[in-house]
Amino acid sequence: MSYQVLARKWRPRNFSEMVGQEHILRALINALDNDRLHHAFLFTGTRGVGKTTIARILAKSLNCEAGVSSNPCGKCSACQEIDEGRFIDLIEVDAASRTKVEDTRELMDNVQYAPTRGRYKVYLIDEVHMLSNHSFNALLKTLEEPPPHVKFLLATTDPQKLPVTILSRCLQFNLKRLPVKMIADHLADVLKREKIKGDAPAIQALARAADGSMRDALSLLDQAIAHGDGKITDKEVSDMLGTIEQQHITNLLTALAENDGQAVLELVDQLAEQAPDFAGVLNELLSMLHRIALAQVSSEAIDDSLGDREIVLSLAEAVSPEDVQLFYQIGLIGSRDLALAPDPRSGLEMILLRMLGFRPAASVVQSPRQASQTTAFTKSKATEQQETGNREGMQAGMSAGAGKGATTARAQAKQDKAQIQEPELQSQPHQPKQQQPEPEQKVGMVQPTLPEGEDDEWSQIISETGIRAAARELALHSVLKSKDENTIKLVLDPTYEQICTTNAKKRLEQALQKYFGASVTLDISVEEPEAETPAARTKRIEMERHQQAVQSIQQDAVVQDLQKVFNAEVRPDLIRPNE
Repeated sequence: MSYQVLARKWRPRNFSEMVGQEHILRALINALDNDRLHHAFLFTGTRGVGKTTIARILAKSLNCEAGVSSNPCGKCSACQEIDEGRFIDLIEVDAASRTKVEDTRELMDNVQYAPTRGRYKVYLIDEVHMLSNHSFNALLKTLEEPPPHVKFLLATTDPQKLPVTILSRCLQFNLKRLPVKMIADHLADVLKREKIKGDAPAIQALARAADGSMRDALSLLDQAIAHGDGKITDKEVSDMLGTIEQQHITNLLTALAENDGQAVLELVDQLAEQAPDFAGVLNELLSMLHRIALAQVSSEAIDDSLGDREIVLSLAEAVSPEDVQLFYQIGLIGSRDLALAPDPRSGLEMILLRMLGFRPAASVVQSPRQASQTTAFTKSKATEQQETGNREGMQAGMSAGAGKGATTARAQAKQDKAQIQEPELQSQPHQPKQQQPEPEQKVGMVQPTLPEGEDDEWSQIISETGIRAAARELALHSVLKSKDENTIKLVLDPTYEQICTTNAKKRLEQALQKYFGASVTLDISVEEPEAETPAARTKRIEMERHQQAVQSIQQDAVVQDLQKVFNAEVRPDLIRPNE
């Protein structure tokens, strides 16, 4: 037996098997069950959303030998012949290939004859908007007053091209594009029936690529099965679709969050080796920024269907909401102008550099590499200014000759020297003397703190290294197993395995090397940790403090009086313990 493609094999046979379009199905089911059937139906919508499928199920419901109902038996000869496309009283017409008026007149000449086998003679005209004006005119009279044994089912992807005279004679049903989650759930169900394993991220990628069309999704699934030799994995699907792995997008956003322009360019260079669609890269970046913005409003708005929830939540903490909106707007405008760039790669690079260039100075967090470069530059400028000030002071003293002029020049030189020696203190007039802001602390954001009094050695190391973003999350969800002169072994909680990315591990290793002043190797194993991770400890203590605060409020005499007098209610979810 020849292979049957998934789009045909799993085409719905009745209304209960349909995915989505509940607003259409409800109206048709009520009309069938209550015997309130119109003579002409018009189904509109983009490709692959179920127009023809619904029309065929409707034709089956009308001609089922068990009677007219919204639930055809599917076993009688009429139902089986309609499913197989050979029912003589279901006349399917492709309007795209039969646009001549002669073809329409030939169809209309046969309308007067009674059905051969079925209860109704059903005319299913697909892509009806392709008919010529003369064909529409030939159809008008019959469409308005057909014989009682005739039903017209029209389908089109472009209803704007239909004459209003046709529209006014039909019941119109507009089918919606299917959401990604609905398509992904159906693909997962199909794979389960086909007994094929599929990774959730790969299924999500196929659902997004289908762009609202279930037929396209099933066709892509067919292609993915063939491409992966029966395996549906994220990498295989990414290779097939020409998309990039999500990790590249995460690394780009991490570099943007750390204001590391050099890392951004290095990542683009790595992407270029895979010859990607740079416009697609930008779209993926915008999609991730959208998820981050949602996470900053409510963490509950982010599901784990893509397997990246923890990464999104981590980036939501690392990037301020203002920067997320700025990056999104720059990327959105850049996607419009990307086609005008000399080449797509340079266009993407300029968009990313624009995100860094227009970022407010107050929100910039320098990477360790940039911080060291800035420090060296500041010191060299201070030394240069000090030498210049000394020379100017000496020249002023010599030109004044002696007495008061020389004294004034020397005093001026000393004053200049004093100003140069403390350039940073004068640039921060509101800071107390000898107290500078943390170089890794981002203005306007609250860094998560480790619980006091219970910090073990690993928690102390995390605090003192000053790591942040994805590297910090990796460290917080790990437990120090052992360390020696050459190797530091960590145990990562399996729940957060997805945050153990190459970039996060590399940055954590670099921070530890800098902290210990030695070349150490980071070894991370994923297993259930024997001890409590710093993140778990922090969460536990926060919950305990919250419970104590709730208990304190509930036991307060004033609160209890208010509850009695005003029938008040204590809302534990609104109680926050004092810092």
